[in-house]
Amino acid sequence: MPLPGPRNALTDIPGLTVGHATDTRVDTGVTVIRAEHAWTASVDIRGGGPGGRESAALEPENMVGQLHALVFSGGSVFGLGAADAVAAALSAEGVGLHLKAGAPAIPIVPAAVLHDLANGGDKLWRLEPPYRRLGFEALANAGKQIDQGAVGAGRGAMAGVLQGGLGTASLDLGDGLLVAALVVANPIGSVYMPDGRTFWAWPWEIAGEFGGARPLADQDCSDPIPELSRLDSMGRLQAGANTTLAVVASTAALSTAECKRVAIMAQDGIARAVRPAHLPFDGDSVFALASGALELGAGAARQVRIGSIGSAAADCVARAIARGVHAARGQR
Repeated sequence: MPLPGPRNALTDIPGLTVGHATDTRVDTGVTVIRAEHAWTASVDIRGGGPGGRESAALEPENMVGQLHALVFSGGSVFGLGAADAVAAALSAEGVGLHLKAGAPAIPIVPAAVLHDLANGGDKLWRLEPPYRRLGFEALANAGKQIDQGAVGAGRGAMAGVLQGGLGTASLDLGDGLLVAALVVANPIGSVYMPDGRTFWAWPWEIAGEFGGARPLADQDCSDPIPELSRLDSMGRLQAGANTTLAVVASTAALSTAECKRVAIMAQDGIARAVRPAHLPFDGDSVFALASGALELGAGAARQVRIGSIGSAAADCVARAIARGVHAARGQR
């Protein structure tokens, strides 16, 4: 059975660092994932109300297919300012595409945002949203240690009617092949079974990493959207008001199209951990990154290994969702 890497985190993938910036007054935050160089990447978007930038640059039919950093942010559309800050800071370091001598470097910095504008924090920022500042701070804080729960982009997240959060998980598949995920869980669906204590993701839990609760009896799972009236009263039944944002990464050498396939497969992890998932109100988006360190070979054997990466990525996404929500208990 594959076990987690040494940190059980996205940063088990060599070359990735992660930084948070959390504003407790505004009750929001930003998380930045930085790659040591331009990494091959793609994205798959399944929710009906996404918010983001630069996702088209990661489609296999387009030219770039790489990124230098990835930004997850609260603040809905205002949160996109965090990616502007990260792009500016990286360019100042000389990181990015160099299209003409003497011109600024052009970093590719996709971003995805979640809606946390109705959580009671001080949102009266008028012409000065805090997200550009938080973007600079999160990038400066990037390192190997990843705090989980109500931190960074997960600060203002909700999971159904309960506290959401940011979580991470990894798996070591052997022979140098590692897979990991980082997820910000802000879905309209519930991460818990009807008993309110057992995570839907419990079959994939490793070593009690999110509490070890198990279903003690058969449960009525016939209600497709539990607590519908309460969700409505909280203003969550609106397009873009909810989302699950995820990034999965591996040590494999993959093309942009292969990263796209891994991202598609990794979406299954959301469906395993959240019920229901991919609603019109959600913006569920999964990014997939490849470090390029490990060659996979060719032919059918290559496709099998890509399938293994995608399957492990889905498992990591499910575990990361539960780990993030579990860690967020009592943090706000």
